[in-house]
Amino acid sequence: MAEFFNTPKEVVEKLVDVGKSKCDLKWHQTAILGFFAGVYIAFGAALATMVGNDVSKYLGVGMQKLIMGGVFSVGLMLVVIAGAELFTGNNLIVVSACSGHSKWSKLFKNWFWVYVFNFVGAVFLAWLMFESRLWKVNGYNVGVFALKIAAGKTNLGFFEALTRGILCNWLVCLAVMMALASKSVTGKIFGIFFPITAFVASGFEHSVANMYFIPIGLFMKTQNTVVQASSLIPDKLNTLTVQGFLWKNLVPVTIGNIIGGAFFVSFLYFVALKPQKKCEFKKR
Repeated sequence: MAEFFNTPKEVVEKLVDVGKSKCDLKWHQTAILGFFAGVYIAFGAALATMVGNDVSKYLGVGMQKLIMGGVFSVGLMLVVIAGAELFTGNNLIVVSACSGHSKWSKLFKNWFWVYVFNFVGAVFLAWLMFESRLWKVNGYNVGVFALKIAAGKTNLGFFEALTRGILCNWLVCLAVMMALASKSVTGKIFGIFFPITAFVASGFEHSVANMYFIPIGLFMKTQNTVVQASSLIPDKLNTLTVQGFLWKNLVPVTIGNIIGGAFFVSFLYFVALKPQKKCEFKKR
């Protein structure tokens, strides 16, 4: 069966090389590929909002979440197959750093710039979607749904957002590992589809996805027609601000994503299946 897929041990070995190549990217490469990843994840989030806006009315909340999860997975498919730098997936670089093949300083530099340009890409697509006026579809219901999603995310408690962030990136990083395990594009698609569907349908929190979901909600908040149609009480909307976005959601979710991906997946797989690759640079 090894001709069809890589074993877990082989995947961890591949992560060493992948991590080193990511850490060695030039700044402009990191910027462009980070921007792409923000846009690609935002494409998945926009599609999930468009498709899921009225599903619960006909099929129930569970099916709504399941369908949204399924279509959202296109975002990570674009990142992995088309090629982009995603902060949450790059938590797996820890394997390369722990094995001595990548320097920790380069890892943190990669995380910082990828995160920044993921943010730029996701917010850029949120702006494009707002200007497209596609939120008026279905009698403004798409915009109403976007507003409700954003308001729900900025009303989470710190520990709620943190734990949902942990659970989310645990699955996201497993999805990336499963994609690496496959030797075919079809296998990579299936390896990504199920874990990503699971995290979205379960209601977990992804920092880069929220860089789209909450800004588009902030745009919707400026539209009186959407606000009135949402029937949200003022208390629910009071936290939907730039400050609420950053401090009530993005900070705890990002911390949770790092714990879920860097520790529970990357570090623990390194400990369990420690790669035996020869280090290419000597400590100076």
